[in-house]
Amino acid sequence: MMRVMADHVGCGDFPVHRPRRLRRGGALREAVADVRVTASDLIYPMFVGDLNGEEPVASMPGVSRWPVGGAVEMIVELSKRGLTQFMLFGVTDDVKKDSRGTYAADVDAPVNCVLKSVRDAGPDVVMYADLCLCEYTDHGHCGVLSGSGPSASVDNDRTLEVLATLAQVLAASGADVVAPSGMMDGQVAAVRRGLDGGGYRDVAVMSYTVKYASSFYGPFREAGGGGMKSGDRCGYQMDFRRSQEWAVELEADLSQGTDMVMVKPAAAYLDIVRQVRDACSVPVGAYHVSGEYAMLCAAAERGWVDLKGAVLEVTHGMKRAGADLIVTYFAPRLVGWLSCAVSSVD
Repeated sequence: MMRVMADHVGCGDFPVHRPRRLRRGGALREAVADVRVTASDLIYPMFVGDLNGEEPVASMPGVSRWPVGGAVEMIVELSKRGLTQFMLFGVTDDVKKDSRGTYAADVDAPVNCVLKSVRDAGPDVVMYADLCLCEYTDHGHCGVLSGSGPSASVDNDRTLEVLATLAQVLAASGADVVAPSGMMDGQVAAVRRGLDGGGYRDVAVMSYTVKYASSFYGPFREAGGGGMKSGDRCGYQMDFRRSQEWAVELEADLSQGTDMVMVKPAAAYLDIVRQVRDACSVPVGAYHVSGEYAMLCAAAERGWVDLKGAVLEVTHGMKRAGADLIVTYFAPRLVGWLSCAVSSVD
């Protein structure tokens, strides 16, 4: 319960308590701050594909799709600057896509190659691998379809079989953490069973436990080439109008053995981040998604907001809400901004 101090009268008729005393700039203001974001809180999402070179993403200024070699070089360089967590998403040529997303299991698929190359390069980093079929299927949905045409729907249980196999492939390639993001019922149990059955008991699972059907994913679908040919994902992603459904998903994933949980999107769902944090004892991640990123960039380009100040404010808001880990496309810039803030105080 919040404790409220009595408003005693000091000299004259003015209250004793003056909150502005602790808001002065410099070392005092820094000393009383109780919410801190550090480089170790950040996870940088990266798009990797069979590409000839870096390809900037038009809707996400400062974000690019990377060829395998370029991605590995970027990871090694950023690790030297203090960024040590990376999440990989595959970009697949249309000719390599099929109805089951089988290219994801190819040892030469870009995500698998980057994982192997990073391990060979040797930086001390944590490699997360997104586990979903939307980047590899010709229909763009997050699982294997049952039926055809407009009436087709994702077959939950057949998809689980594929996810279990792909989890083993990612682990064998060098993933530290596998992150199932398709919101299939039972996905954590299937992935955990696949990992344990393949001998990868030390590979962790970070489930996208609370993932909403959101309008903020548009730029990501451009970057990853994972747009749907028909239909939508409302049948398996959550409805933002339901305020308690997160508890059902959280209970299910915890019971199935997830090591970490994720809330996606983040900035528009800080109330959910807080409730999930209060309801569990595993690490909680918050994904500051592509649309949230793009809005800040667009506003800054027009001179409507200061980008650095706005990003620091929003990121600290996620931390204040209870996020232990923050997936953000601003991660490389945040590492520099956070370092400057500490240096200025020192």
